[in-house]
Amino acid sequence: MAIDVTTAPRRIARPVRRAVDGPVPTTQRAAVVGLLVLIAATSVGMLTWPSQVSYAPIVPVVVAAGLFLHAVQMYIVFAASGASLVLTAATAQDDPTSPTLLAALGVVMLLLVAVDRRRAHLGISPSAGASMLVDLRDRLRELGRIPTDLPSGWHAESSIQPAFGDAFSGDFLVAGKGGDQLDLALVDVSGKGLQAGTRSLMLSGAFASLLDATRPAQFLPAANSYLLRQGWSEGFATAVHVSVDLRTGAYDVGSAGHPAAVHYHAGSGQWTPIEGTDGVLLGVLDGDLAQFERVEGRLERGDALLLYTDGVIEDRDADLAQGVDHMLGAADRAVGDGPGMADRICAAAMAGEDDDRAVVVVWRD
Repeated sequence: MAIDVTTAPRRIARPVRRAVDGPVPTTQRAAVVGLLVLIAATSVGMLTWPSQVSYAPIVPVVVAAGLFLHAVQMYIVFAASGASLVLTAATAQDDPTSPTLLAALGVVMLLLVAVDRRRAHLGISPSAGASMLVDLRDRLRELGRIPTDLPSGWHAESSIQPAFGDAFSGDFLVAGKGGDQLDLALVDVSGKGLQAGTRSLMLSGAFASLLDATRPAQFLPAANSYLLRQGWSEGFATAVHVSVDLRTGAYDVGSAGHPAAVHYHAGSGQWTPIEGTDGVLLGVLDGDLAQFERVEGRLERGDALLLYTDGVIEDRDADLAQGVDHMLGAADRAVGDGPGMADRICAAAMAGEDDDRAVVVVWRD
């Protein structure tokens, strides 16, 4: 079979051109060209001045390709790097470090390929994946942002601290305001930190929609039905939901397997747990069996309402009663200090950074 030597180089170069000039972002094409130019310059330097130029520039080139390029472009850079080192090692017969460096670089490439295979099913570049995670994290925080246009004399704030300083938490807040009604739902998804982060991302959007579309008494049953439809084998959550009338201070609160909300009475200076709101976990029983009782109350001038998750009161070395006492002690110290109350209570959590922690406080002047 005859081979047209005039067209063969073009056929061989075509995959490289597709990798560099194909349907990839301009920044990717520029990165590939820049890395290939750096490899070529390093190769020329090592061949021309073998005692002055080392292999060192090739290592960051390989790492950069593995972290920031699509698979095809990454393999092109890897192949060029390997070819460069093999060529220069072959000319440096008296250099005993060449085989070791080649082996080390090969291991680095294999590790980066393994990482790339794990993210390949997403169909996006590593940098785009990181940007998406940042965007999702910001959207989760935005859904839990408490409205700032509260009437004069009213204040509300939240603090959510993921376990071990992770970016995502199994605790999340959804908030909404319609007219003079403020609705807040604090949810604790099974698991913690990154393990529960994906469930939080999914549920937060759905629960925010339910908060806007249902009456207060219907929110927890609707949330329970939604979670049941997901069919998660270990997918349950606890939640506490409060609806506050900002004209009168009247509120009603319901709970689904969640620690009881606490009412601070300015007249007596006491924190009182709101009893009678016990309900089943979300995602465990169907609508006919799941009951979510609600309790009514009123926030007078100087009163406050405290919502929190179990990470604030739980500790392996203490029972829940001690944890609640510890939290209320921190709340007593924080209640007179104005803004930042939620952060101060959350920072004093019994679990420290071993669990997700969340605190929401609503109060009147």
